[in-house]
Amino acid sequence: MRRRLIQSTLAVVLVVIAVFGVSLVIVETRTITNSAQERVDSEAVRLVSIVDSRIMGDERVGADVLRDQVADGRYALIDIPGREQIEIGRRPTGDVIHSEEEGDQGETVTVEEPRSSVTREVGRTLLIIAAVALLAVIAAVLLAVRQANRLASPLTDLAETAERLGSGDPRPRHKRYGVPELDRVADVLDASAERIARMLTAERRLAADASHQLRTPLTALSMRLEEITLTDDPDTVKEEATIALTQVERLTDVVERLLTNSRDPRTGSAVSFDLDEVIKQQLEEWRPAYRSAGRAIVSSGKRHLRAVGTPGAVAQVLAALIENSLMHGGGTVALRTRVTGNQAVIEVTDEGPGIPADLGARIFERAISGRNSTGIGLAVARDLAEADGGRLEMLQLQPPVFGLFLSRTPLKPVPSGGEGRTVR
Repeated sequence: MRRRLIQSTLAVVLVVIAVFGVSLVIVETRTITNSAQERVDSEAVRLVSIVDSRIMGDERVGADVLRDQVADGRYALIDIPGREQIEIGRRPTGDVIHSEEEGDQGETVTVEEPRSSVTREVGRTLLIIAAVALLAVIAAVLLAVRQANRLASPLTDLAETAERLGSGDPRPRHKRYGVPELDRVADVLDASAERIARMLTAERRLAADASHQLRTPLTALSMRLEEITLTDDPDTVKEEATIALTQVERLTDVVERLLTNSRDPRTGSAVSFDLDEVIKQQLEEWRPAYRSAGRAIVSSGKRHLRAVGTPGAVAQVLAALIENSLMHGGGTVALRTRVTGNQAVIEVTDEGPGIPADLGARIFERAISGRNSTGIGLAVARDLAEADGGRLEMLQLQPPVFGLFLSRTPLKPVPSGGEGRTVR
């Protein structure tokens, strides 16, 4: 591209120089030739006038008297009737510029100048024009190189940016070039890079959330299946299989909720449901793990509360809080339900040492953990709670008390085309 820009600019300059240069040479040549002819004619007229005045005054007319009136390099011939011809200067040979004038006393004055003087003057003029044209070409080349670099370098940068995007490096460069069209392309590439970065971040977040959220249910399901393989009692097998199927449905719900939140965290599938059923399910699922750890998990508070939300999402939030108490807390874990205003609240607390004050303000941030854990569970739980219009808060640090707030008011009808999907 650089070469093409330089060649096109140079071609335009050469055409302009050719058109105007040739015209200028023709005009200057004619001007110099006409000027030389006018000078010779003027000198002839002047000599005739001088000769007339001297003849009329009976003054002597000779070469010595008129020599100073003839310019160097010119030849003058004065022919006076009845007198000898007077020659001034050396008569030129070859092509000459000639002028002849007759005086009032019958005398004839001829002035000649060699045309070579005109040729030399024309040559000097052509040399000046050629020098100016050469300077114009050099200036055009320098300008073309500068302009080519100004346009080609940004295009190279933009190509490198596009290649980086294609190779999976979505960092925007935020570099501009002062050319509106190129800056527009750079804006589009930077916007694309930011969108790709957000998409990659969402994908990585989805993978991390799925890994964290599925780990505990899969472990519990594995334990149920092991119990089925170790027992011969049909009733026990049926009971454990029923619980395992429920856990499989919960796993399906977890995956669908994670996928939904990864696309649009505001998309909910809230319905009115019985809190007692969700709490009972969580107690049954987590009792074996707490029993293995020598601890207990209990529930208390107001019964038969109905809340608005997604049962699967609420179960996942409670599972995250119960797992957090199992890993970081101590003693008995209690789930207590109460009502405040138009909201149903589920409080989860344990008898552990609590949460440090410096960690309490950031407990729901990703990658924030008081011990060697991922720091994802509480962040995911908060996102799940907010997706259906609820909220998850840290009510107390020591002992730790988490509160899940859910609305008790039925949802308003959603306009056509924006209905939520009820998850099993």
